[in-house]
Amino acid sequence: MSKNFIKPSILPGFMELLPNEQRIFDDIATKILKVYEKNGCYPIDTPVIEKADVLLVKSGGETEKQVYAFQKGKNDLALRFDLTVPFARYVAQHINELEFPFKRYQLGKVYRGERNQRGRYREFYQLDIDVINKDKLSVDNDAWVISLASQAFKEIKLPNYKFQISNRKILSGIFEYLQIENSFETMNLIDKYDKMPTNEFKAELEKLIGEEKSSFINKIMSIDGSSVQIINQLKAFNINETYAEGVNEIARVVKMLDILKVDEKEYDINLKIIRGLDYYTGTVFETKLIGNESYGSICSGGRYDNLAENYTDTVLPGVGISIGLTRLFFVLQEIGFIDTYNLNRSDDFIILPLGDTMDYCSIILDKLLANGSRASIYFDDASLKKKLKYANNLKIQKVIIVGEEEVKNKIVKIKDMLSGEEKIIKIDDL
Repeated sequence: MSKNFIKPSILPGFMELLPNEQRIFDDIATKILKVYEKNGCYPIDTPVIEKADVLLVKSGGETEKQVYAFQKGKNDLALRFDLTVPFARYVAQHINELEFPFKRYQLGKVYRGERNQRGRYREFYQLDIDVINKDKLSVDNDAWVISLASQAFKEIKLPNYKFQISNRKILSGIFEYLQIENSFETMNLIDKYDKMPTNEFKAELEKLIGEEKSSFINKIMSIDGSSVQIINQLKAFNINETYAEGVNEIARVVKMLDILKVDEKEYDINLKIIRGLDYYTGTVFETKLIGNESYGSICSGGRYDNLAENYTDTVLPGVGISIGLTRLFFVLQEIGFIDTYNLNRSDDFIILPLGDTMDYCSIILDKLLANGSRASIYFDDASLKKKLKYANNLKIQKVIIVGEEEVKNKIVKIKDMLSGEEKIIKIDDL
């Protein structure tokens, strides 16, 4: 009687990588984390499961529909849907133990009940940086978090990316000026501008707010040119205080980006960027890969005036940026970037014993590990051909073959699997 096996599989919307892919994923994450660490950010970690009333206190709308919520005993629980809301709870909870302004970074998995589609995941890694302060936080920090993402992308040699920067106060000021009552629906429609045909967008906007108001908003959003030219054109409109504040803030962000050595080719002002999450209040930004815009944003964030207002009386303004690392990796696989990714395995060794040479192999292993190399011994009995094939399949660059001659003469034979070159050195020189 044959056994009925369960077919091994995972749920749709979850990413699982093979070992070499995982090493590349981890290498990308490590390089980005090092950028954040050396720029004065501090690591934190928060639970994947939060109390539902804490996590969902300010979500609402589409976000709440995507949250994985459940009960355990009498407790209403939920899986975190991003890292920003748990961060707000964390700061409010530890407010007397932190130094402000507090700059943090965090890498962790988040969960959203997304509709199953290509490149959209239900479980995915986010890599966040945030700056939060008491009472006031300079808009210079908005530029600073963008500059850190810029450094991170350069570190992993990401090609042809562009930050799309806006400020929600600009549209909020326009809505006040035009007395638009259904502002939430109008914001959501503008947020979908790049996802629908222009004629369809204009028709939908007219249906929502009328032809005259729609024409005015389209006029503002169609302003084009360099960042400085766009800002000068925006300043020409004397609308109201909220609008002027948004324009002045985006002008300051652009000036600070220049000071922080972010090239003007790396960003555009795009007033159609809204960001769906409703806790953003000022600067907002998304990041597209030029030539591959159809994949959507790979990095986004913005300013929140007081995200922790539901947890504490202390006003805690902040700004953050998040790289969707799982989504980014998927996109980089799709465009062939991962296929050419250089892991720099020049200090990656495998030791292949021939005959009874394990004692000597162990001495070599200890020396390699002490020098900071990555090394292991092939313990199983197999032909040299099979061992070399194993090393080649794992893309291990350097192989050390240890036979009786090497033991007798206290030497080490190193074969470079890329060039085919072999060299022999004394073990004391290893």
